[in-house]
Amino acid sequence: MSYVIGVDFGTDSVRSMIVEAGTGRKLISSVFYYPRWKEGLFCDPGSNRFRQHPLDHIEGLVVTIRDCLDKAGIDVREILGIGVDTTGSTPVVVNEAGMPLALCPGFEQNPNAMFVIWKDHTAVAEAIRINEHAAGFERNYLEYVGGIYSAEWYWAKLLHVLRADERVNGAARGFIEHCDWVPYLLTGGRDLRKVRRGVCSAGHKALWSDAWKGLPPADFFSSLDPLLDERFRFDRVYTSDQAAGSLSEEWARRLGLHEGVIVAVGALDAHMGAVGGQIEPYYLSRVMGTSTCDIMVTSQLDHAVRGICGQVDGSVIPGLTGLEAGQSAFGDAYHWWAKTAGLSLEELTEQAILVEVTDRSELALDWLNGRRTPDSDQEVKGAFINLGLATTPASLFRALAEGTCFGARAIIERFETAGLPVKGLIGLGGIAAKSPFVMQLLADVTGKSIRIHASDQTCALGAAMFAATAAGIYPTVMEAMDAMGQGFSHSYLPEPGRKALYDRRYRVYRELGGFAETIKKYN
Repeated sequence: MSYVIGVDFGTDSVRSMIVEAGTGRKLISSVFYYPRWKEGLFCDPGSNRFRQHPLDHIEGLVVTIRDCLDKAGIDVREILGIGVDTTGSTPVVVNEAGMPLALCPGFEQNPNAMFVIWKDHTAVAEAIRINEHAAGFERNYLEYVGGIYSAEWYWAKLLHVLRADERVNGAARGFIEHCDWVPYLLTGGRDLRKVRRGVCSAGHKALWSDAWKGLPPADFFSSLDPLLDERFRFDRVYTSDQAAGSLSEEWARRLGLHEGVIVAVGALDAHMGAVGGQIEPYYLSRVMGTSTCDIMVTSQLDHAVRGICGQVDGSVIPGLTGLEAGQSAFGDAYHWWAKTAGLSLEELTEQAILVEVTDRSELALDWLNGRRTPDSDQEVKGAFINLGLATTPASLFRALAEGTCFGARAIIERFETAGLPVKGLIGLGGIAAKSPFVMQLLADVTGKSIRIHASDQTCALGAAMFAATAAGIYPTVMEAMDAMGQGFSHSYLPEPGRKALYDRRYRVYRELGGFAETIKKYN
């Protein structure tokens, strides 16, 4: 018997899971909620600043893996690999040793020295400037990230931090995505030049592409702003079926493992989650949590899809092109309304099921945290229409849930317009597992069947599959997925009788979105 560990760093917590390498069966898992993040430290929602201290991640890594080992009752020599996924784009400024500045004297309480997590939108102005700047080049360096660079991504966040903080700029020697930093940490990295960066985050967030043999040329960045100098360039990336190295002596001791454990190259959570959820070509894998991240895999494409979060060879499964889309608010929107209404999600759901929907019912635009796809725009805002004195918290919740499903339909239509048929959806994450109401609504609005994966921890399971491949237990990720996949628990089918109503309401949703875009200059 051999085992692997999957580690999934989410927005609010980190989960570690020990998995049987031969079957994918979960042996034990453990969750750690980030204490500083829970207190709201280093964040300012009013300015869309969301930062996380690296100590939250380090403490969580130690606590969860040790907790799993304490409860598993296995010989630690049977653990052969560790795989890591994280949210993204969640980068951090580092020193020459590759350590986050927040771990260095004088920067411990500085938010600009911490991880700039995916939902941080402080870099809107920088993203706008990058898009304007890219338009001046004959080569379209935004071609494979949908044609629009987002404030949620690597270079916009780096430029914002450097411009905002002279001390951080002076100490910065590099910028690393969270999913690249954790494997580097575990393998005892001490030299920034030796970080094994994953193609997943590099391609989807940092403009890396085989089309121009790496990053855009240095003058693309230096002419944008001289602050983006050679400190922040890198010249090689890896797929996550490869090893980042072996567990260092220090981290073997801290975790209670042995130094022979292989650590896989890291990747973004939804990409590894899609593998854990047994993705198939032309099925859209939807990881539905605070936001959504939608993943598709295809054979290599001869054209770029505009308005999505990128298409990158090998970012999900080596040998296939991975395409990413998503929504900036999904579960976040539901929790916001539940808190505002003073009701639980369960209460709102029970009441929303009873709401009768007509053409004149309340309708919501789901861009409460900006729009990720199609066509990234963090300046747009959400909206409600058709409110009256009979409007209730439940009817607004139903409209908001419907709006998030309309947002998903817009993503599906963008893929299909680009010649990529969506055969069906694969539901992953907490909302997929826990909300039949939202899942049936999603099936009805999109007209697509939805298979719900049996594992409620597909991101950690996917990380474990990559660990098993990097450790040599399986020769390919596809074989690891076939052997370790847990299958599907149930499905949702669209109700044909609802189609005409939702088609009409979707047209109004698109018109409302167009109106919201015209008035964003007043926000």
